[in-house]
Amino acid sequence: MTAGAQGQAHLKRWVTGLAALAVLIACVIAGGTTFSLLAGLGCFACQWEYVRLVRPPDTRRLTQPLVLAGYTAGLGVILAAHAGRADIILAVLSLNGVACGLLSLQRFPSDRTVLEAVARQIQGVCYIPLPLALLILLRSAPGGTVWIFLLCAVIFAGDTAALYAGTLWGRHKLCPAISPGKTVEGALAGLAANLAVGMAGKALFLPEVGWAAALAFAAAVGLAGQVGDLFESELKRASSVKDSGGLLPGHGGVLDRIDALLFAAPVAFVFRMVVVCA
Repeated sequence: MTAGAQGQAHLKRWVTGLAALAVLIACVIAGGTTFSLLAGLGCFACQWEYVRLVRPPDTRRLTQPLVLAGYTAGLGVILAAHAGRADIILAVLSLNGVACGLLSLQRFPSDRTVLEAVARQIQGVCYIPLPLALLILLRSAPGGTVWIFLLCAVIFAGDTAALYAGTLWGRHKLCPAISPGKTVEGALAGLAANLAVGMAGKALFLPEVGWAAALAFAAAVGLAGQVGDLFESELKRASSVKDSGGLLPGHGGVLDRIDALLFAAPVAFVFRMVVVCA
């Protein structure tokens, strides 16, 4: 890629990122239905991209009963989170498993690979709607606006630092079989950015949280985010595609943009609800 093309790609990435950031900030501040709607739209987009990544070749995506059940479960999980009903989230996940079992009985006599499809569907529902539902619950908790902003700031700062540090100084491959472009230097720079932003957020907005707890929070969500990034790279590598989609110019798909957040969200939720506020 020429220097001019690289410059255009970076410009497109920043323009898209800043526009998406403005929407995110507005929705987080608004909270309630607005934030849940954003999470629901993101959920549908990511589930569509996920099905595209994991489906067998020549399989229609939107017409298979298992796929439709996954979208239905995703919607149910988001609605339950919006209502503040964690118990209903668990019920929806369980009922989705029941639905998958029933649908598999219908296909198994003619398609012995149906259990693989069931596993992919259940993984997708746990991978995408559930973490987004936890973000909704986190936003609705006392002080949730600050925690959502802190979580996003830690993750996005780590992503950006890892990208540019890896590009400039990266020499040692992190996981070449999964993502050849990621480097140890980039990962360390990302973790350093996670910690720096986490400490700044604690000092400015969370004086009630101890420094050790804030440091542990930033490190835990940062590392979880890097694992989430690599996990999505595994999905793309297995499917031989570069991006999960093309909805976000310069970033690829929605799943490409929030893959780290999906893994960091459960860690942040547990940390906020159990460790910090115990």
